Amino acid sequence: MLAQAYRFYIGSFHGLSREIWILALITFVNRAGSMVVPFLSLYLTKDMGLSLEQVGWIMSSFGAGSVLGSWLGGKLTDRLGFYDIMSGTLFTSGLAFIVLQYVEGFLPFCIGVFVLMVLSDAFRPAMFVAIRSYAKPEARTRSVTLIRLAINLGFSMGPAIGGLIIAAWSYGGLFWVDGLTSLAAVALMVLRLPRRQAMKDEQATRSTAQRSPYRDRLYLFFIFILVLIGIAFLQYFSTIPLFYSEVHGLSEFEIGVLLGFNGLLIFLAEMPLIKYCEDRAFDRMGIMIISVALFALSFLVLDLFPVIAFLWIGMLLATVGEMLNFPFMNRFAYDRSDHGRPGAYMALFTIGWSVSHIIGHTLGLNLIARFGYTTTWYLFTALLVLAMGMLLVLKRMVEREKLAEDRA
Repeated sequence: MLAQAYRFYIGSFHGLSREIWILALITFVNRAGSMVVPFLSLYLTKDMGLSLEQVGWIMSSFGAGSVLGSWLGGKLTDRLGFYDIMSGTLFTSGLAFIVLQYVEGFLPFCIGVFVLMVLSDAFRPAMFVAIRSYAKPEARTRSVTLIRLAINLGFSMGPAIGGLIIAAWSYGGLFWVDGLTSLAAVALMVLRLPRRQAMKDEQATRSTAQRSPYRDRLYLFFIFILVLIGIAFLQYFSTIPLFYSEVHGLSEFEIGVLLGFNGLLIFLAEMPLIKYCEDRAFDRMGIMIISVALFALSFLVLDLFPVIAFLWIGMLLATVGEMLNFPFMNRFAYDRSDHGRPGAYMALFTIGWSVSHIIGHTLGLNLIARFGYTTTWYLFTALLVLAMGMLLVLKRMVEREKLAEDRA
């Protein structure tokens, strides 16, 4: 039984292109060095002596830079190709991380963070287009899943190493390591993914159509649903840890173990779960609807069963929902981009996530301050039920569109 499960797990990674594996390695190296962002609030308050209000404005600059960077990255990817944008943004953001530690004062740091995020997040649409170009058609969803695993593994290592660097060196060390790992990722990309071959692969998958995502009403509706789901899901990494601490009295270590359970389960189960769904040709829209139902249930159990055991059940439901939701939402965006400008499509996809991050933190904290945790979890459950209804509408819209295309 265990041997069979092991073979299925290993087999779920088969059939992915060499280039996708290299992209995953580049992503891992880049994300393993992501140390500045997790400790940014501490750096600003303890090292720079800024007030919480000033930190809030800097984080707003962070979000605004992310949105602009995503839009600009998509625009430039459609004009110049994903390779130049990926290598260029990795290189310039690496230098920007190193320089940022020498920026002093509230306003200059706001500007510095804004510029950094423009450079850093311009990378994301280009990377999505690279996955689209390199992935085998039958392995698109699993290719996205492999990149997600690399991101999760890198992010799980980055903060832990960052804490050691602060203890042994200083906050300044974080900026150096973050910058140097970005530069290392560029070197890896140049050495292992030749530019000439990348251009051929991109040209082979480029659509002759030039449909804009901003004129694709079905895709815009999808992005709106994505924002709603993102706002709710983000609570698991912003307000729900506060709930664990203030209501259930969990220590920082216990909260870390609960959050770590999410990452461990994704690492062990996401790829085989996606392969299982694909092998059985389950309806992708149906899977997305089920995933949102699991998100909604994860909030509901926090209210209905206020005991610590159900915190684990809530995290389990949210994690399975995440594993089912994000790869297939990515796949939906890829499939829509086949008929238009891929950079612009994937830019709008990343902007949707950026907007959900900007809204999610503030909305969650304000709802808790005004209504308390119980009402807030019910409100987020209702938001996710609304998103489920919208996905059902989207499913019918997709079916009607396909029927019209078949008749044409």
